Amino acid sequence: MPDGLRSFRELCAEHGIAVTHQRQVLYETMQSMYGHPSPEEVFDAVKRRIPSISLATVYKNIHLFVESGVFRELSIHHGTLRVEMNKVPHHHLVCSVCKRISDLADEELPLQAPSMPGGFLVERISVDVIGICPDCQRRPN
Repeated sequence: MPDGLRSFRELCAEHGIAVTHQRQVLYETMQSMYGHPSPEEVFDAVKRRIPSISLATVYKNIHLFVESGVFRELSIHHGTLRVEMNKVPHHHLVCSVCKRISDLADEELPLQAPSMPGGFLVERISVDVIGICPDCQRRPN
């Protein structure tokens, strides 16, 4: 069995997901995409390999991947569902103009889990740095 298929099967088994061809193509496509793709961007890419796939199927399976812990969902204030595939602790730079999201390494913005009021247990700190990316800064107004 090819390594890619075996590892996808193992990932699905680990997360309690049934293996399907569409899910495998969706997963492989998302893993090959740069950044934090929206479902619409994933749909456009997957449609090249599975022309009959629907946007609803892409959304449904992305939500399944997120709910099962394969991927993480980014904060909803980015305008649309964005998927986080990078499991290394990090933060985000978010362009307020084009909505592009870039990773910022944990070491570049060091934060320690503080003691929170009311006994709130911090599992992870996620910081979004909102600003204007270099590409948008170069564009004329």
